[in-house]
Amino acid sequence: MNNWSETYRGAVPPWECDITEHFTIAYYLDRLTDAARNLADLLDLGDLLRGAGFHRLLHLRFMRELRAGSSFHIEGSALSLADGLRLGHRFVDSADGTVVTWVQEHWDLSGVPLSQLRRDAIAARLAAWEGPPIEERPDPVSRAGFVATARGRVKPTDLDADGRLNLAAIVHRFTDATMQSGVAIGMDSEFLLAHRRGLSTFELTLLSTGALALDESYLVETGIAHFGASSLRLVHVMTDLHSGREVARMSQYAVNLDLDARRPARWPDEIRARALPLVVPVG
Repeated sequence: MNNWSETYRGAVPPWECDITEHFTIAYYLDRLTDAARNLADLLDLGDLLRGAGFHRLLHLRFMRELRAGSSFHIEGSALSLADGLRLGHRFVDSADGTVVTWVQEHWDLSGVPLSQLRRDAIAARLAAWEGPPIEERPDPVSRAGFVATARGRVKPTDLDADGRLNLAAIVHRFTDATMQSGVAIGMDSEFLLAHRRGLSTFELTLLSTGALALDESYLVETGIAHFGASSLRLVHVMTDLHSGREVARMSQYAVNLDLDARRPARWPDEIRARALPLVVPVG
């Protein structure tokens, strides 16, 4: 039985594309927010999601680009009740039916018990995961060596329908942090324009551990957890600037993309020389 249900349908407007000339990853999270809420309603869990109070962990794997003018839809399903609640989402190119992005989401419900009636209803709708396996990436052993990459305050437009800092707003701040990290290794705007390069994300893990309220201040710090021939992995951590409480964490694997060939390009020696001393140890 196909237990995947359509939860969103739309298109990519050109003003939501970035300097890499494809759909900005924060807007994937914007559409995923709609899709997750619609899926929660289908599973009779809308009240649970609105109440929040639990951590959400999302793994995204980008298989193919969505570019300006692309039409797509999202399908979702419950996957497992063995450890909290696991949900699956897939972004589908509406033109040819190809899955372009796979998302697996975990709700930590250790402090939010589900009734047996609800569990039985969800169990009857479980689907099999058909996407790529989730790669477990080690975290940095500490934030020693991380650098400040974003700082600001929560604006009204950053809040979701329940008044919490939304996932897209968090990823927008981490995108700023990515650009700041690029400058630190010499991948600044002049380099990007002169060499027709961009940083293209192919894997992302986002943990939302808590919420910031309106006008509260935040700090993002970033460490380079891996630097390869054409790839790098950044780990961004957002904290409440006053309490130091961690609000969100994102692991981002990306490649140095040749914008004309749409293929990964090797890092120039001068960028490698600047980046390698900044790589932090992982555990």
